Amino acid sequence: MTELTIGILDFVALFGLMILRTPVAFAMLMTGFFGIWILDGLRRAGAVMMTETYSAVANYSLIVVPMFILLGNVSSEAGFSRGLYDAAHAWVGRFRGGLATASVIGCAAFAAVSGSSVATAVTIGRVALPEMKRLGYGDGLSTGSIAAGGTLGFLIPPSTGFVIYAILTEESIGRLFMAGILPGLLMMVLFTAAIWIVTLRDPAAGPKGAPVALAQRLRLLLRALPLIAIIVISIGGIYIGVFTPVEASGIGAGLSILLALVTRAIDTAGLTRAIMETVKTSAMLYMIVIGAHVLNPFLALTDIPDALGRGLDYLGFGAYGTLLVIILSYIVLGMFLDGLAMLVITVPIYYPVILALGFDPIWFGVVAVVVIEMGMITPPVGLNVFVVRNVAHNVGLGTVFRGVLPFLLAMIACLLLIILFPQIALIIPNSMFG
Repeated sequence: MTELTIGILDFVALFGLMILRTPVAFAMLMTGFFGIWILDGLRRAGAVMMTETYSAVANYSLIVVPMFILLGNVSSEAGFSRGLYDAAHAWVGRFRGGLATASVIGCAAFAAVSGSSVATAVTIGRVALPEMKRLGYGDGLSTGSIAAGGTLGFLIPPSTGFVIYAILTEESIGRLFMAGILPGLLMMVLFTAAIWIVTLRDPAAGPKGAPVALAQRLRLLLRALPLIAIIVISIGGIYIGVFTPVEASGIGAGLSILLALVTRAIDTAGLTRAIMETVKTSAMLYMIVIGAHVLNPFLALTDIPDALGRGLDYLGFGAYGTLLVIILSYIVLGMFLDGLAMLVITVPIYYPVILALGFDPIWFGVVAVVVIEMGMITPPVGLNVFVVRNVAHNVGLGTVFRGVLPFLLAMIACLLLIILFPQIALIIPNSMFG
C-alpha cells in the first residue's frame, strides 16, 4: 500500500474510533502513533510520542487556556454572569423579544471572560430560560437564542478555538483574538435582528417585558461594571499593547478572583469548585493539543495535505471555489463532530491549502471558527442544542433545532459578509500589528 492509502485508512480508523465514543484526544493519539509505527517504525513512533507530548504542553502560549477558563469559572461561581444578564435585561427587556435579546447580549459579554461555547450556553441559560418561560416566551425562541448565543463563546476573544488554531498553525494568538472582535459583535447584531424578525412574524413568541426605571437600570449596570472592567482591561490591554495574551489571561483571572473575594461573592467551596472545573477542562484541552501534535507528524509522512491541494487544483475550482468546498466539508463534519475535534483534525490538512491559495491565515481562522460555530447548532450532533435542552426541561429536541434555524441563517449571513469583506476580521489586527 502507498503512504497516501495508509493515511486515508488511518483517518477512517480515526472517525471510527470517534463514532465508538472514544475521546477525540485518545483517538488522535492512537491513530497517529500506530500510523507512524506502520510507516516509519516503532522507534520513530515512540520518539514522536515522547517529544511531541512534551513540546505540546511546554508551549508557553498555551497558558492562556487555563487562565481564561479560570476567569470564566470564577465569574460563574460568583454570580457575575447573572449581573451581566440582569443589566442587559433591564435595558432591552421592555422591547418585544427583549429577554431573548438580553440573553444574546449576556452571552456575548460572558463569552469575553469564558472562551467556551458550552460554558456560555449553560451559564446564561440557567439564568435566562426560567425568566423567559415565566413571561410566556415561545420554547423555540427562548432555547434557540441561548443555543445560538452560546456559540459566541467560540468566536469572541478569549476563544479557545483561536488558541488551538494558533497552536496548530503557529499564528499569533493576539492577532487571532483581535480578529474575532468585530465578527463577534457582527454576529451578535445579526442574532438580535433574527429575534426581531421572529417576533415581528409571531409577537406571542417574545412578548414585551415590564419597563424598568432609569435609576434601576443604572444601578444594575453599575453592579455589572466591575466584570465589564475586567473584560476591558484584559482584551483592551492586548489591543493597546500593554501586555501579551498570556499576561492578559493571568491579569484577568487574578482580578476576577480578587473581585469575588473582596465582594464576598464567592466562598472557599465555590472557589474550589471553580479551580477543579478549570483543571478538568484544561486537562481535556491539553490532551487534545497533545493528540494533534502526535497526529500532525503522521500527516506529514502520508503527504495528505499536498495530495489534497493537488486534487483541488486539478478540479479547477479556483480560490473561492476551493474555499466553498472546504466550508461545505466543515458543515458536513459539523453534523457528526464537536467543534474542537473538527479544528484539530482539519486545520493541519487545510492550512497548507489556504496558504497556497493566497488567503490570509488569520482571516481563514475566523472563517473556520464561524463555520464550526454553525456545526454547534446543526443536527444531528449540535452540541449546544443538547446542552440547552438539558437546561430547559420538558422542551423537545426538535423544538430547539427549529428554534435555532433563524440564528443559523444569521450565521450564514455573517459568514458571507466576512468572505465578501475580509477587513471585518482583519482591520483591527492589521492596525495593531501592521
